[in-house]
Amino acid sequence: MGNRVTRGDFEWVYTEQPHTQRRKEILAKYPRIKALMGPDPHLKWIVSGMVFMQFLACYLVKDLSWKWIFFWAYAFGGCINHSLTLAIHDISHNVAFGNKQAKWNRWFAVFANLPVGVPYSASFKKYHIDHHRYLGGDSLDVDIPTDFEGWFFCTPLRKLLWLFLQPLFYSLRPLYVNPKAITQMEIFNALVQFSVDFIIFYLWGLKPIIYLIAGTILCMGLHPISGHFIAEHYMFLKGYETYSYYGPLNWLTFNVGYHMEHHDFPSIPGSKLPMVKKIAAEYYDNLPYHQSWIRVLWDFVFDDSIGPYSRVKRKCKLAKES
Repeated sequence: MGNRVTRGDFEWVYTEQPHTQRRKEILAKYPRIKALMGPDPHLKWIVSGMVFMQFLACYLVKDLSWKWIFFWAYAFGGCINHSLTLAIHDISHNVAFGNKQAKWNRWFAVFANLPVGVPYSASFKKYHIDHHRYLGGDSLDVDIPTDFEGWFFCTPLRKLLWLFLQPLFYSLRPLYVNPKAITQMEIFNALVQFSVDFIIFYLWGLKPIIYLIAGTILCMGLHPISGHFIAEHYMFLKGYETYSYYGPLNWLTFNVGYHMEHHDFPSIPGSKLPMVKKIAAEYYDNLPYHQSWIRVLWDFVFDDSIGPYSRVKRKCKLAKES
């Protein structure tokens, strides 16, 4: 694929992230894109349906054997849960109820979190702001692997293990790279989550809990949908730090594959990101993109020039909080 990344360290750059300038240019040329910003009126109903679908599944799996618990967790429940984490991603940008109802978005994210089995939404929101504001920022963007991850997970077998353990690194890395004080919303998120977990356990036993949590762990690890974790920002081509994917899995993931468009316009709901690409086609059509998340995972594991080190890093100045 052209100029591949070499192993040994991250790709350090000394320029601003590309999304800020492209956003300015696109808005200047196509001001009608501003009309796409704002809440998606359908999102809350889609997410609610998914949550209740998982509660129904909890009832249906309560008497299954353990092998079928794990089968359905990987084949069905985990896909729903992974999709819900991406709905939470969208909700973190206030696109469920709009910026004027920010608290409603936070509370709804806690509701969307329930089938995931472990508290996630409030902590994700806290760190995801930095991922956009300081993309690639050293010690600020916790989406970037640590030096240990880059150094150790550098062979096909180790990279395969790293993909399997990705949920672990994804949840623990922020505590090491950029620890922050626990917020009241995180406490609320945990109390609600564990209360609902207890109710499910009390009503239907342990198997539905394992179904939910195992599905989350398995499908955020080595699973086709998890290809988006690698596809979004790992530098498959030198000089490009964000990539989109326009394939069918976007239907299950709230268009998270439209990732260049999302970083250019975080306040536009995933459902409307294809319109961004259509309106401003000349800004995206000539940029590299991925055609398959499965191929992304395959290349990541077996291409020696790609690994956890294949990320752009930069030094960022902290923005002043208002």
